[in-house]
Amino acid sequence: MLNLDAMAAMFARNRNGYTLPQDLYVSREAYVFDTQVMLKSVWLFACTVAHVKNPGDWYRFDMANNSVIIVRGKDEEIRAFYNTCTHRGAQLCGDTQGRVPRFTCPYHSWAFGLDGKLMAARNMPDGFDKSEHGLHPVAIENVAGLLFICLADNPPPIDRVREDVGQQVGLYNLDRLKVAYQDDLIENANWKLTMENNRECYHCDSNHPELLNSLSGDGFGDGSPEDGLGADVAAFVALWKERGFHRDLIEFPDNWWHRVARLGLAKGAVSQTLDGTPASSKLIWDFDEPAPTSLSVWTHPNSWHHFCCDHAITFSVVPIAPDKTLLRTSWLVHEDAIELEDYTVENLTAVWRETNLQDSRLAEINHRGIATDGYRQGMYAREEYLVESFKNFYVECSLSALNDLVRSATEPKAAPVDADHAISGLPDLAIVDGTPVAAGPVEGAICGDSPG
Repeated sequence: MLNLDAMAAMFARNRNGYTLPQDLYVSREAYVFDTQVMLKSVWLFACTVAHVKNPGDWYRFDMANNSVIIVRGKDEEIRAFYNTCTHRGAQLCGDTQGRVPRFTCPYHSWAFGLDGKLMAARNMPDGFDKSEHGLHPVAIENVAGLLFICLADNPPPIDRVREDVGQQVGLYNLDRLKVAYQDDLIENANWKLTMENNRECYHCDSNHPELLNSLSGDGFGDGSPEDGLGADVAAFVALWKERGFHRDLIEFPDNWWHRVARLGLAKGAVSQTLDGTPASSKLIWDFDEPAPTSLSVWTHPNSWHHFCCDHAITFSVVPIAPDKTLLRTSWLVHEDAIELEDYTVENLTAVWRETNLQDSRLAEINHRGIATDGYRQGMYAREEYLVESFKNFYVECSLSALNDLVRSATEPKAAPVDADHAISGLPDLAIVDGTPVAAGPVEGAICGDSPG
């Protein structure tokens, strides 16, 4: 149940330059709002084309009560549908992924094609039209192999992300990769703390020795992304420009929700491995030789990615409770790479499996401390401005979605949001100097309509 008055009061305590109010991290109300309103109004990273590589391959994305099937059709088109039979609502797919020629409901055996169309339904009344009972679609976008879904009736724009991210990720040929390994880690922390931890490297020197064998930490709030190259930075950047794969830093332009950074790897490394050498002998990019660089891509509100010359790593974050978060990490290699011959899973995953465990512990102690009576909103350090960028995106999209709920609940002809919702004539809210105040439509991050 959503209490809109309570949510408005939480956002009213937001302060510019400071962490979020306590309740937005730890309360059940905020978790319900996040999963039922805010996160349903934006684009979420779900998986890659490598997760649904062949016709009939499907992958399940779950968030709270919602479950979505992402499937590659016989026509090679990738689509998304709610994981719900249109007969009496049974869940179609119980596993997390698989391959099928069609979807068959385990309850009454209704059968659906990979395109979502109803193929068979036994003993239905005269006049029953199968074309009106296909699976309910979910908005999906393919950005150079990264698959994003949106649960809103009217998804926000994604064209700028498709252009900026697609232009640079395309170099790594995700359509020619396969998933070598996938790891699910449950973090005992609120999802926003998992994301905030990723949006800075203020903590890296004292917590990530394995990661710093190949990443310098530069370009994540402090310095330039190429600074890890040291004195040779100018020569390398010139070479990358000559080869055509260097681009200037793109950092949440015009209130959009993406960041794309060409990183210089540290200590002569050419891949994010313990010794800096390639994890796979088959390179994935369009060049014959490795180079001391990787591509970093972030998308608010739930993902980050690293693309090396020999493999790619994708990360997705999904809240599963106020104090529990699913961090799903996938390692992708060339489709022709052979395990134990071209790569080993242990070497491929060593750096980021250890880094994820270290970050998980940090997020957990962060959540524990925030949950106490001693918590007060803390001031961000200068190099934590990217954390504040995430926080601002969260607040602005939340206020936009909250405004939509208030307007729909107070319009005379609109259906009530819920009998238990506390509306009390809430005004529109907007951010002024970091604080929500009464206003008209919210301007800020590129957010969509609240789910209907």
